[in-house]
Amino acid sequence: MTAIFKRELHAYFISPVGYIFITVFLLVSGAFFTFTNIMAGPDASPSSYFTFVIFSFIVLIPLLTMRLLSEERKTKTEQLLLTSPVSLTGMVFAKFLAAFTLFSGTLLVSCFNFYVLYRFESTAGQTNTPVLIGHILSVILIGAAFIAIGLFISAMTENQLTAAIISIVTILFLLLSGFVSQFFVGNLAFIRYVLDFLSIFSRFQAFGHGLFDVNALIYYTSIVIIFLFLTVRIYELRRWQ
Repeated sequence: MTAIFKRELHAYFISPVGYIFITVFLLVSGAFFTFTNIMAGPDASPSSYFTFVIFSFIVLIPLLTMRLLSEERKTKTEQLLLTSPVSLTGMVFAKFLAAFTLFSGTLLVSCFNFYVLYRFESTAGQTNTPVLIGHILSVILIGAAFIAIGLFISAMTENQLTAAIISIVTILFLLLSGFVSQFFVGNLAFIRYVLDFLSIFSRFQAFGHGLFDVNALIYYTSIVIIFLFLTVRIYELRRWQ
């Protein structure tokens, strides 16, 4: 498993994908931070910043996951994975972990933007460390959930562009489902409950207030586990075909 993890992490940096992801992520997060915190002055809002960052995942996460398994299928190296001594669970988790490591590392680097804000708040006596940590933790969990979904979609097709488009649509749906649910009333109220349950974004708000939401933690973790399990099942079926 360690060998696959190292290979996948290294693969991000022998192709433009890793550099593009890091560059775009840092540029976009820097722009968001400037508009929502530095230029906002007294109205500086870490919550607004992280909200924009989460919506940037609609494009950034598919960029990170689209090639993970679809490329193996396209280049016919998938059989090597299926016959390798590493378990399918270990193989899938190693690929997930490689993408998650690059994602979380880049996110944490981008959070150095708050050094300036922290100095200002420290001077004003208004530091709110729990809120900031809550935001970072929730964004990491949301990113992990989206990576697991993207990995599953990548396993379904050998076309990277198709995997990226389906991932974009899926992530967009999960982020907007909470907003769309408001339009379902009356006899369609059950659809509203379903959409609210599926909403990724609605569970982010509790962390944003410095609260540790156990239900949200379980929800995000469950998404990771379910989609990694489904990805393993796909490869188990292919092994016997």
